[in-house]
Amino acid sequence: MKKAEATRLNILQKAFELIYVKGYQTTSIDEILATTQVTKGAFYYHFKNKDEMGLAIIDELLKPSFDATFIQPLEKEKNTTKALYDMMYELLMKNDFLKVEYGCPASNFTQEMAPWNKAFTKALNNLSEQWKQAIIKAVETGKKNGMVNAKTDGEQVAVFIMSGYWGIRNLGKLKNSKSVYQVYLKQLKNYLETLR
Repeated sequence: MKKAEATRLNILQKAFELIYVKGYQTTSIDEILATTQVTKGAFYYHFKNKDEMGLAIIDELLKPSFDATFIQPLEKEKNTTKALYDMMYELLMKNDFLKVEYGCPASNFTQEMAPWNKAFTKALNNLSEQWKQAIIKAVETGKKNGMVNAKTDGEQVAVFIMSGYWGIRNLGKLKNSKSVYQVYLKQLKNYLETLR
């Protein structure tokens, strides 16, 4: 990796860590510079402004991570209800990066930026739509192999699961405890049984 590419990646990674903990709007460029130990000139060489950097975080850091944790698990497991439950269990109980006290980075960005910035809305909508389509595809696969009831509406399942995930992440932030995740997972398991 060339020095300029390494510097850019360092800015994105350190900025993301700060933003995940503090929030996008309350994280200043000066804090990012202090954390990354790059000059203001180096920052502006790579990004026109903070929003361009924020969009790069979504596209270059969140998107690959999102794919690995939200999409691929649904593609690998043939048992749809097991895949959906296991994915959620991994995200809530086992993922070392996603901290209960800070919630979901994509959800945090959505709450902070989507109402005010069309570019953020579009980038975050793309992530959300990818997850939705992956859930729908998993449901359709389950219907084909007889593991999900043929009358099940994949889009309804996707919206229900996605909204539950983002809601429980926010509740986890408020409680600062994974105990709420356990309650959610128990009810999710019950819900998924109704899809058979």
